[in-house]
Amino acid sequence: MSVDGVDFVHRQLGPEDGVPLILLIHLAGNLDNWDPRVVDGLAARRRVITFGNRGVGGSGGSTPDTIEAMAHDAVRFIRALGFDQVDLFGLSMGGFITQVIAEEEPHLVRKVILAGTGPAGGHGIDKVPALAVQATIKGTLTRQDPKLSLFFTDTASGRRAGRALLQRLEERTDNRDRDISLPSFRAQLKAVRRWGRRTPSDLSAIRQPALVANGENDRMVPSQNTIGLAARLPRSELIPLYPDAGHGGIFQYHEDFVARALGFLES
Repeated sequence: MSVDGVDFVHRQLGPEDGVPLILLIHLAGNLDNWDPRVVDGLAARRRVITFGNRGVGGSGGSTPDTIEAMAHDAVRFIRALGFDQVDLFGLSMGGFITQVIAEEEPHLVRKVILAGTGPAGGHGIDKVPALAVQATIKGTLTRQDPKLSLFFTDTASGRRAGRALLQRLEERTDNRDRDISLPSFRAQLKAVRRWGRRTPSDLSAIRQPALVANGENDRMVPSQNTIGLAARLPRSELIPLYPDAGHGGIFQYHEDFVARALGFLES
């Protein structure tokens, strides 16, 4: 899909009718970082579209270094597909982008799902870039995927859930997306840091129904941000925080999450 001369990679699954559900991925994520159990579970009943933002993976152009610019790119992509109304599902950094779109485009967005994320100026969000870099370096030295330490608890069940996710992420063997480049990763780190240092936003401007989810022990975007989001969004529903789970709680508890998400979208 070419938008203003920039090619955006995307995948579409599920039925072709109904309000589309647009998925916005986490920091450094590409199309293949979505848990197949979550995507396929949602696509069993909803049209699901995953895409790579500008400069990420197989998408062209240069990656913006602000969340707002990423949101504007996403809106242009959605409109280029011809949609007048969509639902949004944002994970982590994708949740930051989702909040901006929901506030700036109230007629475009019907419902939102926010997972492992927090508001502008939220507690500890400005520290996410440092945590991500440290985990990436450690992962390189130990030959372990950084997701194991960033997304899951250091317990028997957390480690087991992390290994299971990594196996699922390798299930697709054809037409895989490219890994994020170093310049794009740096731009995203800058954008996340800026989001974390912003003056706290007035979430009362987001009037769409919102489903909010996380693990109870998120060390990337501290779980108190999830509780704060649910308290401050005017029309929110909080899934009880998943026990013994962290940033990847919706992947660890994918069956429960998919069922709740579909119920929310269809209600």
